[in-house]
This record gives sequence, C-alpha cells and structure tokens, in this order.
Amino acid sequence: MSNIQPKPTPERRNAFTRFLDTVEWLGNFLPHPVTLFAVLAVGIVLLSGVFGWMGIAVEDPRPAGARGVAEDGMLRVVSLLNGDGVRMIFTNLVTNFTGFAPLGVVLVSMLGVGVAERSGLLSAAIRGMVLSAPRHLVTVAIVFAGIVSNTASELGYVVLVPLAGAIFYALDRHPLAGMAAAFAGVSGGYSANILIGTVDPLLSGITQEAARLIDPDYVVVATANWYFMVASTFVITAVGTLVSIFIVEPKLGKYDTSRADPNILDSRTMQRLSGDEKKGLSWALIAVIGVLGVMALTLIPEWGVLRNPETGDRINAPFFRGFAVWILIFFVVTGYAYGRAVGTMRTDRDVIDAMATALASLGLYMVLAFFAAQFVAFFGWTNLGAITAVTGAEFLQNTGMTGPMVFLFFILMCAVINLSLGSASAQWAVTAPIFVPMLMLIGYAPEAIQAAYRIGDSTTNIITPMMSYFGLILAWATRYDKNLGVGTMIAIMLPYTIFFLITWSAFFVLWTFVLDLPVGPGSPTYYSP
Repeated sequence: MSNIQPKPTPERRNAFTRFLDTVEWLGNFLPHPVTLFAVLAVGIVLLSGVFGWMGIAVEDPRPAGARGVAEDGMLRVVSLLNGDGVRMIFTNLVTNFTGFAPLGVVLVSMLGVGVAERSGLLSAAIRGMVLSAPRHLVTVAIVFAGIVSNTASELGYVVLVPLAGAIFYALDRHPLAGMAAAFAGVSGGYSANILIGTVDPLLSGITQEAARLIDPDYVVVATANWYFMVASTFVITAVGTLVSIFIVEPKLGKYDTSRADPNILDSRTMQRLSGDEKKGLSWALIAVIGVLGVMALTLIPEWGVLRNPETGDRINAPFFRGFAVWILIFFVVTGYAYGRAVGTMRTDRDVIDAMATALASLGLYMVLAFFAAQFVAFFGWTNLGAITAVTGAEFLQNTGMTGPMVFLFFILMCAVINLSLGSASAQWAVTAPIFVPMLMLIGYAPEAIQAAYRIGDSTTNIITPMMSYFGLILAWATRYDKNLGVGTMIAIMLPYTIFFLITWSAFFVLWTFVLDLPVGPGSPTYYSP
C-alpha cells in the first residue's frame, strides 16, 4: 500500500473573499491613526506652500460682506510655509488642541459613563435585559441590548458578546450565532441608540468644525441625529434578528461541541441578577426618573432655565447645546444610586476613582485628538478644505448629482473607507472637512450629512479586521471553535453588513426625503446660508 498522502485541495476563494484580502493587505500599509493625522497635518502645510505659490483660487460662494470673505470675492490658498504661517502654527498649537470641539465633551461624558460602568450598573442592566427575555425572544433581546450598549461601547464588546455565546450554548443553539447577533447589534448598529452616548458629542463636534469652514457660526449639537437614531434602533433590531434567525443560524447548522474549549462556560456571565443587583436597578430607576424630572423642569415650563433666554425656544437652547453635561449628570446619579445600593459605591473616593479610571482609558484618544485638531485647524487656515468643497460641489452640480441619490453614494463610500480605517472618529475627522462643506454647498445641512455618514461607518464595522475590537471578538469566538479564522468570521457577519447597508440607507431616504422628518431636535435637512 502506498504511503503517499494526497495533496490537500487548495481552498477556493471567491472574488469577494479576494477583494477583502486585498482590502486587509492594503489596510496593513496604513499607519497608526495618530501617525496618519500627523502626516496629514504636515502634508497640509506642504501643500499650502505649493498651492499658495501657484496662486490657486476659486470664487467664494458666500455672500459679499460676510465674515471671512475677501473684498474681491475670491477664495485663495493661504500658505503656512512663510513667516506668517510658521508663527501662526507655533502660537496656536496648544489652543488648537484645547479648543478642539470633540475633546471637552468626550472627556466630560466619560466622567459619567465611568461611574456607571465601575458601579456595575451597565453590566447588570444588560444581563437583566437579555437573561430575563422569553426564550423565543432571546435573539431580539440580544440584538437590541447590543445596540443600547453603544452608550458605553466597550461594555458591549467585553460583556454582551461573550454572554450571548454562553446563552445560545445553554439553550442548545449555535453559540457563534448568538455572538454574531450581539456583535451585529453592538458594532453593525453602532450609530443607532435610544440614548445619547459618548459618540454623539464626539461626531457632532467634528461635524461642527467642518461646517464652520463654510459657516463660521454654525452649531451642531450632540442630539443632532437623535430622532433618526432612535427610529433606527428598531429597524436594525428587526433586520438583525431576521438575518440571525433565517440566514446565519441555519448556515452554521448544528453545533459541534468537540470544537470548543472545555472551560467554555463562564458561570458568572450566566448568573441571574442577584437580589442586591435587582435592588440596585430599582434605585437606579428611581434616579433615572429624578434626573428626567429635573431635565423636564429646565426645558418644558415657560420659565425653564435652559430654554433660549432670548426667544424662549426649546430646540435652539442651552439644554441641547450643553447636552454633554446631562450625560455626565445622568450616569453619575444613576451609577452612584446603583453602586450605593449594592455596595460598590460607598464614598466619594469610589466615584473619583471611577472617573479617574475612565479618563485613564482615554490616553490614546487624547493623543489622537491632539494631531486631529492640528489637521482640522491647518485645513481651515489654508482654505484647502473650503476650496476642495467648492470644487467638489461644482462637479456635483455639473453632473446633476445633487438630489438624494448623492447620499446613497456617500453612504457607500463611507462604508468602503471604513474597511481600512475602522475608527469612527478618525475616519470622520479626515472626511468631514471635505464632505460636510461640499454637501452644504449643494444645499444639505451638516446634521443630515452626519446621519448618512454614521450609516456607512457602522455597517462595515463587523467585516473589517481593521476595527479595533475585531480581534477581541475573534478571540471570544475561538473559544467555541478552535479552528475559526478571520475568513470564517467575515463570512458569518457579511449578511448583516449587506442587509444593514441596504435597509438602513433606504430608511434614511424614506425618513429624510420622503417623509420629510428631521434627523434630530432642531436639525434641518437642507442648508441655506
């Protein structure tokens, strides 16, 4: 008998898999986001010198006499390579950072979220939501809980995804299907939520900075997309549930337990809420009612202190412009109420430690914000952003692509870019200074542009290895299948991406242009100077 073993059949890779391999290969050439922003900032300085020397200019679309408009009505490149430019860089480097709109609101918001997370409130709330759901509604509960967990996204990845796998395993269902449903909710539905989370002030700050390249006084509040995001929560929950039940779980088939880690079940993640935790949630609920009551008193009555003091308006008011403060108050009060009841928050020292831990985790973000702030500032000073926007807007007008269809291409483009640049803030900080002014110049408001961006950014999170938590999810999944690879993970999650992208984009067009509904409180769809 021959001892010659047959050669293994090479794995057949279809065109889409080869495309993803190419994207991953190209993505590996991208530097760290911090390095990327540093390189872009230096590049802006060099380009401003070259284009300034060439005398590049376009006609300024803003009305004559408006702030920042030259007497001859032309928009010229301002060089940063001359003496004035170098002095401007040196004298403003610090204030560029400290004045970067997203920085302050993210730091303030994380103070509150840190208290709620450290007290155990967020973990208990998610476990209570999922484990108490009826058996036939478990998938719905997992997807919905994943979306809601975006208020503190790390918790969804660290707690909910492995919990979902354990729940499906205990129910004799394929654990990877449970993990996929949770991952789809947490990351694929990243921009949908019932509550305002830390990502909202972060993105709105970047959008505001970009909008001010065209309109120096434009304000984008943290609640800019709230209405659309609340409605999207239920759309994504429904689509994610249907994809899980009818596509992903049947494709995975019967689970083979021989592939699993013998110590796969973590008893702590499967524990029902204890009496103390239920008591803590009850006190947290009372705290929620109290905070909501105070919020209502500052806005609803005629004498509400956070209404617009000049016009009495409830929308264009300090209430929404300072919403990061409400995020801080909400999570500190509810987190402390829960922690006090269960014993995790006993003194002011516990609250302070929770806040310090939350801010300590943002060290990399602050480094990123420093270089992103320089890039955004340089882009504005040199007028390169405004000139790019004017040129792009003229191109869209000349091609006739100025209707709602332009948003579908914009969403698709953001989804593709996200395959190689997985950070929502990093991607938006790069693209917003170009596309927000460009689409403003053809008549669309920054709030609507931001909502469209968030769809594209969210839907491909779950299929790109460039997303920062993809490796963590893969590590969790290999506990259930030791042979699981990146390609298998992408194949499991790809149906969610396809159906989220199609359904969510269609829903955006329906909501914004067919039903003519605002994407958030006081958020217009159209922009007029």
